[in-house]
Amino acid sequence: MRLRSIAVFCLFLSSATAVFAISRTLEEANRHKILLLCVGSEPQSLDPQLGQGDTEHQIIDALMDGLVENDEHDQAKVVPGLADHWDHNDDYSVWTFHIRENAKWSNGDSVTAQDFIDSYRRILTPSLGAVYSDALFIMKGARDYYDQKLTDFNQVGVHAEDPNTLKIELIGPTPYFLSAILHTSWFPVHMPTILKFGRMDERDTKWTTPGNYVGTGPFILKTWRQNDVIEVVRNPLYWDAATVKLNGINFYSIENSDAAERAFEAGQLHKTLDVPLDRIPYYRREHPELIRISPYLADYFYRLNTNRKPLDNPKVRLALNLAVNREEIVTNISRAKQPPETGVVPPGMAGYEPLDTIHYDPERARQLLAEAGYPNGKGFPKFNILINTHEAHRVIAEAIQQMWKQELNIDVGIENQEWKVYLQSQNSMNYDMIRGGWIGDFMDPVTFLIVWTTGNGNNDTGWSNPTYDRLIDQAAHTGDPPKRFDILHDAERLFLSEPAVVCIYWYTRVYLLDPSVKNWYPLALDLHNFKYIDLETPEESSAPK
Repeated sequence: MRLRSIAVFCLFLSSATAVFAISRTLEEANRHKILLLCVGSEPQSLDPQLGQGDTEHQIIDALMDGLVENDEHDQAKVVPGLADHWDHNDDYSVWTFHIRENAKWSNGDSVTAQDFIDSYRRILTPSLGAVYSDALFIMKGARDYYDQKLTDFNQVGVHAEDPNTLKIELIGPTPYFLSAILHTSWFPVHMPTILKFGRMDERDTKWTTPGNYVGTGPFILKTWRQNDVIEVVRNPLYWDAATVKLNGINFYSIENSDAAERAFEAGQLHKTLDVPLDRIPYYRREHPELIRISPYLADYFYRLNTNRKPLDNPKVRLALNLAVNREEIVTNISRAKQPPETGVVPPGMAGYEPLDTIHYDPERARQLLAEAGYPNGKGFPKFNILINTHEAHRVIAEAIQQMWKQELNIDVGIENQEWKVYLQSQNSMNYDMIRGGWIGDFMDPVTFLIVWTTGNGNNDTGWSNPTYDRLIDQAAHTGDPPKRFDILHDAERLFLSEPAVVCIYWYTRVYLLDPSVKNWYPLALDLHNFKYIDLETPEESSAPK
């Protein structure tokens, strides 16, 4: 059902009889074990080496498997994936993965160690333009190959000891490596299929379309209707097919949270991506069985283009931070128990204390703005906040717009773009200030800090500091965990002294979930292993408990 049809259908429902009741559509979906999810924006790409946002990663996780998989209950743990076991040396700098004999691509080919080597060579090829290529820089020689200081990929720290044994050498001790390789950038891609439809480094070819997509995950791509729905169905060749409970998943692209809520109420969705801000108190009060509010290792912030005046001035950037009343935003606007963002790394990283650095201090903000040459905002040029289309982003931007007008006497506009165009604007730095979010890629604070290193594919601010880069590199070569965290704290403090972002809040995950969905547990990174998810059929729900 197309988005317009969903919205129109919902408008004509009788709230007395239909709201919160499972419609025939959801009933049939449960009976046939088809999970109906809202993922928000239309995905930019289903190529695991090019996917950039949360939407892409959710869908790719259904289509692709990596060496390890997400644990069902605990984001800090992993379970075997394409590798059935692994080992490492004493300081966690060399890892050996043993690929299971029954690991197959969805076209029937066996998964081999060479598949990973070919895939890593592809993502580290600069002409591909993969924004997550730096995720592999912890592998020995990877950065030098990307920077073309090495021309022979055989000198990079990844080797096949035999067809089923993959050895990876890292630049230093990396005890969190198993968590890091859960990210899609470490997934293999089927090189014969990629080369069938273009060059190895060619983007957006037809290999990611239905009928052509070759994956390793529990599901295969059936349908992709642009700005509507992506349908995936069970992969009979998946190595753990017996564990998979669902017959399929429909991923709906519904950017408007009000439309998604109406679809949920009408029984057209099992889960929404979020909840309209003004409806959160209602659900918490009247229907707590439907709303989920969970801790989430993610930041909500605005990127600043430090190549543009006056945002090239660190005093201006800090002043903008100090003039934001985060408590007011999380209490009166977002209203989902989000902690105000006082640092870069959110709470929840074991052993790493979050920094309490950025606070609302309008008097200091005005002083900094005057020192930068704009007393009481005089002469300050107008700039725009660029947001992707979503009502919650607009409401928050309007609140911050008013705060800066009130506290600093500066005028700021608001511009919105749909997801794909917005990503292009961010990647090309065609913006003044842009709404940003960062979800941890793995359970270690460096996932939030490495983003701001020089040349990082996700930096997109122009900010660069050689001392910061050295600290992040020093941490990568430090084996003692407390000492390593001290170094990362030093890097974080340095970044916050001249921030290239406006800190707003640390996320919580807020969404509506139908009670028929089983085994959907709150996870710190919200990365779910879809093979464990199940749906309760109408017969099961009506049976005596």
